[in-house]
Amino acid sequence: MSATNGVMMQYFHWYIPPDGNLWNELKDRVKELADVGVTSVWLPPAYKGTGGGYDVGYGVYDMFDLGEFDQKGTVRTKYGTKDEYIAAVKAAQEVGIRVYADVVLNHKLSADESEEVEATPYNMDDRNHPIGDMQTIKVWTHFTFPGRKGKYSELEWHWWHFTAVDYNAYNEDENAVYLFKDKSFDDEVDMEKGSFDYLMGCDLDMKNPEVRDELKYWGEWFIDTTGVDGFRFDAVKHVKASFFPEWLQHCRHHAGRNLFAVGEYWSYEVEALHHFIEVTGGDVLLFDAPLHYNFSAASKQGNDYDMRQIFDNTLVQDQPALAVTLVDNHDSQPLQSLESVVEAWFKPLAYALILLRDEGYPCIFYADYYGAHYKDNGPDGNEYEIWLESHKWLIDKFLYARETYAYGDQYDYFDHANTLGWTRLGDEAHPGGMAVVLSNGDEGTKWMEVGQANQAYIDITEHISEPITTNDEGWADFKCNAGSVSVWVPQS
Repeated sequence: MSATNGVMMQYFHWYIPPDGNLWNELKDRVKELADVGVTSVWLPPAYKGTGGGYDVGYGVYDMFDLGEFDQKGTVRTKYGTKDEYIAAVKAAQEVGIRVYADVVLNHKLSADESEEVEATPYNMDDRNHPIGDMQTIKVWTHFTFPGRKGKYSELEWHWWHFTAVDYNAYNEDENAVYLFKDKSFDDEVDMEKGSFDYLMGCDLDMKNPEVRDELKYWGEWFIDTTGVDGFRFDAVKHVKASFFPEWLQHCRHHAGRNLFAVGEYWSYEVEALHHFIEVTGGDVLLFDAPLHYNFSAASKQGNDYDMRQIFDNTLVQDQPALAVTLVDNHDSQPLQSLESVVEAWFKPLAYALILLRDEGYPCIFYADYYGAHYKDNGPDGNEYEIWLESHKWLIDKFLYARETYAYGDQYDYFDHANTLGWTRLGDEAHPGGMAVVLSNGDEGTKWMEVGQANQAYIDITEHISEPITTNDEGWADFKCNAGSVSVWVPQS
């Protein structure tokens, strides 16, 4: 699925400037990303959202408009035009970087015309219980895409292509999910709120053959148009799980090649992730959200956190081949909907834990790599200014170590609450071995084996300047500073 020691990069964050420049910026940077060891990039949704040139991409309006038509007040998307997107994909592939497109199959927003339909209101927090009788409501569900005028697809979307909405123009104040007549919430979804089928906007009805056919046709069109290498599926816990392998196999068959897929199932409950994997037959990898939450908790608890538990109840511990490991993303970053901050001091430790170990397919976050600065309102209504520092220098060191030394057997030394260590012994093509030590408390040492006798090792993070030499059996006391990480590689 991924290159040996492959590394994905999420090439955006929520607050990227809406200047239409991201696709061009990526095109200019792909060579340097390939050189440091990035093997794939996950790009944000490329199609027109309800917010036009300001939409991050998850408020889906027209999936066939990749920044080509004058719709929602703009031709380009937040990130650029269709031609710029295609050029960026091609540039990445030319330097050996695979491109994964973000796909939202759950909802549509900002219809062009309203319709009347019969529907039953349900409690927002309990989809098992209606809070009123079936009634006639006025809903924004008719999508005509006037700027595109039927190019690429002539389908207009109507209320019957959806299961539910949360807005009724006849009763704007009611807080409810309106389930349309003769429709039902899916049971192949997360069971939070009784059924988490409904998330937002106009919820796509995956039982409707016309919807399924249109999404498959769009997949064919998108692959033919852009040539991407795979997909990141948004909000998979809100969509009928079995639809993903059905859609993916259709697209793979059409493309005549293997297309990678990873899903966003944002839950702290690792059992929910296992269930999704079971239903989808292991066809779709998942981001390891529980691992991210462990990193967040560890970063806040400091040396009170028992580092021996850092991989407990995570996907990478249970099903490493299906885990995409991450430190942070656009939803968990400060002031976003799933804010769960990993404090800056801990990020180097977290990146060492995903980049320098054998298990999982690691994903680097744009804002952790390049840094970020933005302002937005918090849940309390007050405005906050956020600075996220760049960890690029250290991440590049980790990427070098991953590409050069992270091979062969892995020995773990997880025997202390604050100081962890592990070694990689290397293989024939990548000799020399590597030792990693990190601490969330005081400075620490680990007596570890790297398999190289009487060999001097240096800390490529430059946190510790003196070399360490192994004994006749290839063991040494490797160390790190307090609240820090050191990566020991052979001194050349």
